Amino acid sequence: MSRFAHLIQPDQGQEARSIALVTKAGRDEWLKSLPERERAAAQAAKFAAAPGELVILPGDKPGDWSAALGVADVRSVWDLAPAAQKLPEGMYRLATETPGIGAFGWLLAHYRFDKFLSKADVVGDRILLTSEPGAVADQARQAEATALVRDFVNMPAADFGPAEIEATIEALAREFDAKLSVTKGHDLETGYPMIQAVGQAAEKHRAPRLVELVWGNPEHPRVALVGKGVAFDSGGLNIKTGSFMRLMKKDMGGAAHAIAVARLVMEARLPVRLHLLVPAVENAISGKALRPGDILKSRKGIFVEIDNTDAEGRLILGDALAKAAEDAPELIIDFATLTGAARVALGPDLPALFSNDEPLAADTATASAAVQDPTWRMPLWDRYDDMLKSDVADMVNSAEGGMAGAITAALFLRRFIPEKTPWLHFDTFAWRPAGSPGRPKGGEAMGMRAVFELLKRRYAAN
Repeated sequence: MSRFAHLIQPDQGQEARSIALVTKAGRDEWLKSLPERERAAAQAAKFAAAPGELVILPGDKPGDWSAALGVADVRSVWDLAPAAQKLPEGMYRLATETPGIGAFGWLLAHYRFDKFLSKADVVGDRILLTSEPGAVADQARQAEATALVRDFVNMPAADFGPAEIEATIEALAREFDAKLSVTKGHDLETGYPMIQAVGQAAEKHRAPRLVELVWGNPEHPRVALVGKGVAFDSGGLNIKTGSFMRLMKKDMGGAAHAIAVARLVMEARLPVRLHLLVPAVENAISGKALRPGDILKSRKGIFVEIDNTDAEGRLILGDALAKAAEDAPELIIDFATLTGAARVALGPDLPALFSNDEPLAADTATASAAVQDPTWRMPLWDRYDDMLKSDVADMVNSAEGGMAGAITAALFLRRFIPEKTPWLHFDTFAWRPAGSPGRPKGGEAMGMRAVFELLKRRYAAN
């Protein structure tokens, strides 16, 4: 059951406070339209209608009031979040329009991760009325999927390891009557050597595994979603320093994104044969840990020399992508918190997007813009393939020198993708280092809504 759906309800004339949306350009005309009492209050508060600025306007009776919210000229999914975050609990309606895309931000302004707070703040609901309730149903589902990603990424690694990732996908399979399969132990070691190698140093109860879910009509186009599920990344023997290790509970953010997209696809009953693959591991340190200089034979048969054990995500993805490709999907999409280089290039807000298919990349950009879920395309620069050369194996897992790190990581993954299979790779941060209304500090979905919009446009008409 959605934690958000009740926050936007049909407008049946209920008693509710009014919220006027005001742009800077329209502020003066709006002021002129107000009764003198309200106009004086807005002017006294120096309300300039800057985006996110909120002012309370007194009514004629005691306790009677309304609000005005500054918004940009071009509507944003986050327009209404400041009002939902700042206003007291109660029922509201917009003065002259319907919530539209702003419903998404209104809903997520109610998000809290308080599982581990002994005295969590009790925040009442701010309910928004709309004359078009059907138009926001999809927004509510996407808000719930976003909250799911946030919850998973925010969870401590001790409470959300490979077994818990498996249990989450198992529950999803039960809910949507999908087929679940889990490969671990000897079968993982022989069938998916790179997944096994990355996770082999972990304790037995946190052993590595490949979790797969298959759903939908076998006659429909097959779509593979792959998510990097490193429950915690110490860096292995190439151990991270404390500051870089601090946030590594989020290294399963790719898996969180893939799981959330899978849920949205199944909820929408898109006509696809969905194949979700999550290699779930912990990159730990012990006497059994993978070593620099080791050579692994991947599922695809490619020999990979380990240059750096902290470049582990591409290893587990390589085996998972190889498995996805064996079933001849029409489309492969992977999500991964893969490289610090992507963050250096694009910062925390923009997921780096790579694709081997020009029309697919263009369609993704269109979908991204349509739902205001930004992504930024990066090149699969062929000349950098040479950076992955090894003297003793088919390739190394990490290029020397650190240059073009996000690109060489994507080129590594491309080795496991059939040449003619359309493929999208998202190198996402999955974390918001500073908060704003509707977008608190912590785990975040980045690129998830863009992918779902892409899939809807690509398959819903079929």
